This record gives sequence, structure tokens and C-alpha cells, in this order.
Amino acid sequence: MPHPDTLKMTVPLEVGIGCSNLATMRHFYEQVLGLQFISEARVPPQTAQRYRLASGSATVVRLQTPYGERIKLIAPDAPVALPASHPVHVFDQPNAMYLTFIIRDIQAVTTRVLAQGGQAMSGPEPIESRPGLFVAFLRDPEGNVVELVQYDDVAAYRPDLQGKA
Repeated sequence: MPHPDTLKMTVPLEVGIGCSNLATMRHFYEQVLGLQFISEARVPPQTAQRYRLASGSATVVRLQTPYGERIKLIAPDAPVALPASHPVHVFDQPNAMYLTFIIRDIQAVTTRVLAQGGQAMSGPEPIESRPGLFVAFLRDPEGNVVELVQYDDVAAYRPDLQGKA
């Protein structure tokens, strides 16, 4: 039995991604991966500083997947320089995170992402990790890691989602 103080979520999970070029990141997540634009809001400097989001004002763009999960792209309104290079492996960097999209046609999406400026980490072709499971690790235009996964039998992986596709 779960502890009474465990998460009692009322909406699907949301993930925030810090970025420096909001237009490039929006294009990637909206046009390349197909997430739906929900809203854009400016966070005033006092609020951004109080919550430790940015030292000045920031802009937050909310995007949504077909299942209802949301990604928040958060960019400071003053330019921030990106590091010269990114680690080769996801967890070579402290505080690393990545987004996983479980999709129907991994080859088509991988090809589209690479053609639109994404960077291959695990190679240009999805890898068959085990029979019926295909995986590709990519980077978005600012170096955040995106994992694409295709299960031949997604119902075996997530039986709780039967009938929601």
C-alpha cells in the first residue's frame, strides 16, 4: 500500500528544458517532433529570480504530446552562451536527463530529426536492442538528449494504456 504522502498526480507529467534559442527549440519540438503549442508566457525578473529560473526575465513555452504530457521550454530573455561541446554519453554530465518518446515508426522519425538538425548519438539508424525493441538516442539543436523507442508489441510494455492509442 502506498504511503499517504506519495504523489497524487492530477495531470500528466511535465518536463522543463532550459534553452538559449527558444525559436530553434520550438521549431524542433513543434515542427520536427509534432508537439502541439499550448501557450507562451513571460516570467518577470522578480519571479524568475525568486524561483531561481533565471537572473532576469524568462519566457516559458508549453508544448503537449498526443497523450497529454507537456514539455516546457524555458529561456532567459538575455542571451546565454552554450558550452563548446557536449558529452559523448548521456550520463557523462551531472544532472543529466533525457526525454523518451515511444512511437510507431522510429525509422521515419529518426530520419526526419537528423534531416532537420538533430544530431545522432547512437548512430544514424535505430538499434534493435532486443527482438521487437528499437532505440535511437539523438540530440536536439541545443544538445538535450532525446530517446526514440519503438516496441513491436507496445501493449506488452504498457498494458495500462490499452485502448488509448
